Amino acid sequence: MAKKQASDAVPLSEAARQARSGDIWVFTGHKLADRAIRAATNSPVNHVAMVLALDDLPPLLWHAELGRSLIDVWSATRQRGAQLHRLDDAVTTWVHRYGQLAYFRQLEPVATTAMEDAALEVVDELDGRRFPTTPGLVKHWLKGRIRRSSSLEAMYCAEVVAITYERMGLLGGNRPVNWYDPGRFWSGDRLELLDGAQLGQEIPVDVPPLMAPTADIPAAISAVNGDASRGGRRGGRGR
Repeated sequence: MAKKQASDAVPLSEAARQARSGDIWVFTGHKLADRAIRAATNSPVNHVAMVLALDDLPPLLWHAELGRSLIDVWSATRQRGAQLHRLDDAVTTWVHRYGQLAYFRQLEPVATTAMEDAALEVVDELDGRRFPTTPGLVKHWLKGRIRRSSSLEAMYCAEVVAITYERMGLLGGNRPVNWYDPGRFWSGDRLELLDGAQLGQEIPVDVPPLMAPTADIPAAISAVNGDASRGGRRGGRGR
């Protein structure tokens, strides 16, 4: 990923306004763990997440991390592992608390309501799934290199995004989800999506100084949660 000039960056508020379900966010940092992940995967990024932009709700970010800095909006608790956060809160935390640079890639064409429903079913199934220990993460990744699947009792960020993309019909199931690492989702890797879908180039994001997290998402998330557990949402955004 070529380093972009600050003048090329999009403000976080504008990035959130443009957010669409299925968009990918990638992050790169300078801590020892960040550099180790990038070195092991030969890529410039060390974390990946996926957007869910549902009806009139604020855009959300679906990912897995070891931290528990923010309230997970699906379970309304702080937890480690697979989590669903407000996008603006999550990106602000990753940039200013974790010392990362943030970029997003837009999915084309726009995800359908059926794809969003499939993604919500994954959230309902995996939210709270624990993050692997460091030895466990290494084991997952090494087995993925030889295309051997690992247990999904613990999942790292790229596995969560990959299985969500599979269920949405964007990735084929010919590779185990642990074959994917964060670097597979940056533009230099040429990720092959199905049915003509593609991800745009990385767009850098300018994030204002850290502020207190915004209030919890309104009760509408509970309705979305309930609809997902019943097998889908009613209505949609009329694509």
